[in-house]
Formats: sequence, structure tokens, C-alpha cells
Amino acid sequence: MPRLLLDTHAFLWWIGDAPELSEAARHAIADPDNECYLSLASCWEMSIKSSLGKLKLPGSVERFVAEQVAINGFVLLGIELRHAAKVERLPFHHRDPFDRLLIAQAQAEKLTLITVDGAFAKYGVKTIW
Repeated sequence: MPRLLLDTHAFLWWIGDAPELSEAARHAIADPDNECYLSLASCWEMSIKSSLGKLKLPGSVERFVAEQVAINGFVLLGIELRHAAKVERLPFHHRDPFDRLLIAQAQAEKLTLITVDGAFAKYGVKTIW
């Protein structure tokens, strides 16, 4: 079963049925043979953006994510020490700390990343967009 890790924007665009989400990404997420993951790093990022007023959600991040994960059959991916430690060894093709953690998680867990961000591929992780 293919295992997919959604970048924060991919998750939000999927939930909102946004036209920005590519057809390839949309089909991959919708495919019942694929297992889709949302990292707690994305939840952390959404919490920060929400607290700064840069992200508007219908309620708290905690409730929104819990509901959407359940509705969509996604799996929450925890942040483990080995994920955080792997960030230390990543080259600086990307400076965003949330994205660097997603890359480390994708490498460690052998996940395909769903992201519009082309810099992710520089890390040797498989991407879909």
C-alpha cells in the first residue's frame, strides 16, 4: 500500500477542495489503496499560523484536525526523536523548519510527499504534484 505524507498546504487544499491542488495529488489522496498521513509538524505549523491570524479555521486547530483526519481516514504521524535528529543531517536546500521535518519524516518512514514545493525533491524523497 503506497504511503503518502501530505504537506500542510496539500492537506488544507484537499480539505477545502481548492483548485490549487493538482490533479495528480487529488487522485493520489482520493485513491483508497493509498494510506495518507498528516504530520504533527503540520498541526504545529497550522497552530502558529492560526495564532498569528494567517490561517482561519472553523474552530480550534485541535478540533479541526481531529475532525478532518477522522472524516478523511488519514493517519496522524507523530514526531519521534529519530525524525528530529535526522533534520541535523539535511543539507540546507530548504530553510523552513516545518518542511525540513517533513522531509526527515518522509526519509525515515519511506513516505511519498504530496507537495507543490519543488525543493523537496532535492532531498531524494519521492514527491507527487
